[in-house]
Amino acid sequence: MSERRLTHLHLQPDHPRVEAAFWREAEGRRTKCYLCPRFCSVPEGSVGFCGVRGNFGGKMYALSYGRLTACAVDPIEKKPLFHFKPGSHVLSISTAGCSFACQFCQNFEISQRRRVEEGYTGPEEVVDSALELGADGITGTYNEPTTQIEYLLDVMKLARKKGLFTTWVSNGYMTPEAVEALAPHLDAITVDFKGNANVQFYRKYIYVPSPAPIFDAIRELQARKVHVEVTNLAVPVPEGSDLGDVKKIADFLLDVQGEDASFHLLAFHPDYKMLNVPASPPEMLLKMYAIAKEAGIKYVYIGNVGEDKYETTFCPVCSTAVVVRSILGVKKNVLKGSSCPTCGFRLPIVT
Repeated sequence: MSERRLTHLHLQPDHPRVEAAFWREAEGRRTKCYLCPRFCSVPEGSVGFCGVRGNFGGKMYALSYGRLTACAVDPIEKKPLFHFKPGSHVLSISTAGCSFACQFCQNFEISQRRRVEEGYTGPEEVVDSALELGADGITGTYNEPTTQIEYLLDVMKLARKKGLFTTWVSNGYMTPEAVEALAPHLDAITVDFKGNANVQFYRKYIYVPSPAPIFDAIRELQARKVHVEVTNLAVPVPEGSDLGDVKKIADFLLDVQGEDASFHLLAFHPDYKMLNVPASPPEMLLKMYAIAKEAGIKYVYIGNVGEDKYETTFCPVCSTAVVVRSILGVKKNVLKGSSCPTCGFRLPIVT
């Protein structure tokens, strides 16, 4: 499967050849990538599954380095990070390519494109833009940030020096080597499960053998003191509708994060190659919500439905609505530091 989508390279003549990290030489002038658990073995003149890590003359290069496909300021709640810097804004950046092939991707124009076409933007320009636009942090998002890790690490190191925080929105499909390099420079991450992390769902709709490495990455990121929030896209197909799988994710989060665990359930909307699949029924999302709550998770949210009450953080002790959110960000925040103003309970929210 690792070579399923190998293609010939498509590069602009002025593309700076930035040598990639996380690779080793292999037989026959191949380069073996150790960035994600696909471990692509890439022949000379080709790229790996993600489309943006290529073999030139027996060396692997990060072809999307600095080639931004999108750049925009978003409320951090859109990521969605609900327990990290509520009310702040981030400069969101992306490149082409992805380690997944989600048949329902809403950003398929960039994530599923296996061609690098954009002009070059240096890391300094990104950080300067974030400061000029009044952003509080920088986020790798829209496509899988792991595929552009060399560039993002350079951006993140500069951002930290300028007082900006750093976050990712990721599928979590990364190797221990990638986590080790990333964690010291990352403040917070949203890890997105799809289809309740069901193995058959990942194989059929994402072309991933197993979501198991994602659980390992979350555990390691948490151990390295990165703020982690987990989402689950609720896709109403047989392979993604097993409510027992929701319980497994909830139990995992409680094991890793304890009483601080939060869980975002996201409604599916038809897109890309799955236009024939309807949006997530409200009753499906509510059942998942109830299962996560019954498992013991105090902070469960439902996103993509446009109802503020399911995106509001309530104090688990006295039920005060401490942070009220909408699709546009925070509407009301009555926290005193990280504590409830009514009963004084300290919530697991980084302010």
